Amino acid sequence: MPFATPEAVGQIAWLGPEFVTAEGKLKFSIHALVIETEGRRILVDTCVGNEKDRPAFAIWHMQQYAFLHDLLQAGFPPETIDVVLCTHLHLDHVGWNTMRVGEEWVPTFPNARYLIGKAEFAAFERAIVETSGGDVMRDLDRAVLGDSIAPVIEAGLVDFVASDHRICDTVRLLSTPGHTAGHVSVEVSSDGERAIITGDFIHHPCQLAHPDWSITSDFDPDQSTLTRERVFAEIAGGQTLLIGTHWPAPTAGHIDRDGAAYRLR
Repeated sequence: MPFATPEAVGQIAWLGPEFVTAEGKLKFSIHALVIETEGRRILVDTCVGNEKDRPAFAIWHMQQYAFLHDLLQAGFPPETIDVVLCTHLHLDHVGWNTMRVGEEWVPTFPNARYLIGKAEFAAFERAIVETSGGDVMRDLDRAVLGDSIAPVIEAGLVDFVASDHRICDTVRLLSTPGHTAGHVSVEVSSDGERAIITGDFIHHPCQLAHPDWSITSDFDPDQSTLTRERVFAEIAGGQTLLIGTHWPAPTAGHIDRDGAAYRLR
């Protein structure tokens, strides 16, 4: 996030030590979130995955994470997940779609329907086809397709859905393009309360103070800025809980106006 220099971030006093280091560097995290509703267990995004060949990102390359152990300890054995929802198809959101068994990649959640946006998959596939070899990010996307997406498609577990798809009475998708062409977020509404799981339309709370600060991996930075401004304006001053997929603890809060921009409450 090039504009988020230590000097610029230091002017956002409300970020505090939860979101910024003493040196002024942004803190990030990667989350999968489980929604239990109407007798279903819905897993939103699946993080990085184990044994994934990601040489362009050393911190994620051929790792051994305790993800499945942690999920089990939280009371969610993989076979009990009913829906896996991919907000978009970047490597840190689809990694645990699959796991290695011998020499094969198999679905981690064998009883789940995997929901992938039609527009997202079409743009993802088109970019891979239209880009020649030698592009690091497109080569990475090809690897992600091969080990984390194609196996669940081939297993017949994928439903390609519209960007406003409703999963059940309490959970639906929200179109939030910009980071990717078909990016979606997740709205949860229950008992008069509402929450939005962001996915990557916002990566860090500092973007509340500066909605125009786009991350370098945004497909369309102008569109991602417009999306942030639209969502922030819609929920500012209300009780909608914004749950940040990449926010360290506390990973959620409410949004208030702060002059011409916004802040986290």
